[in-house]
Amino acid sequence: MTVMIRCIAILGCVLLLQGCITKIVTVPVKVAYKTTKGVVKGTAAVVGAVIPDGDDDDAKDQNKKD
Repeated sequence: MTVMIRCIAILGCVLLLQGCITKIVTVPVKVAYKTTKGVVKGTAAVVGAVIPDGDDDDAKDQNKKD
């Protein structure tokens, strides 16, 4: 009988703590995502600054066609 009570208690704890486990897992993932997103945006800005005429070529082609 005590084994049955222990199993029910463990099952109850697992069900009640699902929200906590989800929070523990998702918070670091969100932090990593936001950090990576910022690094990628910064890298794109640096590449855009190093290659200054990269975006202007399309605009020049459009002006020549008009």
